[in-house]
Amino acid sequence: MTAIFKIAPQSVGVGLKAPHYRLALEGAHNLDFFEVHAENFMGAGGPPLRWLAAVQEQYPISIHGVCLSVGGRDELDADHLDRFATLVERTAPALVSEHLAWSADGGVFLNDLLPPPLTKATLLRTCTHVDQIQSRIGRKILIENPSSYLDWMCNDISEPDFLNELAARTGCGLLLDINNIFVSASNIGFSAEDYVDAVNAGAVCEIHLAGHVIDTYGNVAIRVDNHGGRVCDEVGVLFERFIRRAGPRPALVEWDTDIPCFETLAAEAEMARDRMSGSICKEGLCHASR
Repeated sequence: MTAIFKIAPQSVGVGLKAPHYRLALEGAHNLDFFEVHAENFMGAGGPPLRWLAAVQEQYPISIHGVCLSVGGRDELDADHLDRFATLVERTAPALVSEHLAWSADGGVFLNDLLPPPLTKATLLRTCTHVDQIQSRIGRKILIENPSSYLDWMCNDISEPDFLNELAARTGCGLLLDINNIFVSASNIGFSAEDYVDAVNAGAVCEIHLAGHVIDTYGNVAIRVDNHGGRVCDEVGVLFERFIRRAGPRPALVEWDTDIPCFETLAAEAEMARDRMSGSICKEGLCHASR
């Protein structure tokens, strides 16, 4: 039977990639948990599920979905939701999450995590989707804030208020992606600090940290959430700001493009641990750190 672990609040982890399966199992690292994308493990069997089961015997696992289109206007894809639920039931992960994203429309998969318009109608529809997911998997799901590049003209709710209300109405948790906040704030022009302060800390159950790149189009610079590099200092400072207010949360480093060696990933996670521990101590809560 698969071992079931909980993830302690002060834990740090990384996204588990196929080239690193064996190194993760060998245990020559200080990582506390691993996260996998659900869609890579939805088969009926085979090597990916065998590796996942082996890792889960030693470490907590977080299942992170990317294709349910929770914020979209279509009904949820019932077949995809069933496969997602089957994986959750099979692995009994410590955490389960998805994006506040619009990734399919009219039955066409968009192959992107587009931010939905933040309106009362979208909120109502997203609440319905989250209720359906939680009912199907029989447990709480965490919803992650997206990265944005343009602002919808029809928006009438701020993103933190949208997420807070979604959590209040459905009982879901939040996965706070600090890099996405910084990217969106830079691209659209709002205060990342105000966003971090406005999110209901009690609903946040996991944090994502990642790298991004700056693309230039003429005289316009756009930050792109590519998960392809180290966590920048500005994102690290925002992370510290949230931890000082809210206390420790499981923090995961995402690195999905130009994947580095396992040691580099583990080192990025240790930097996150140092930032979290330092922030806790500044608030006189050193007893909560690792």
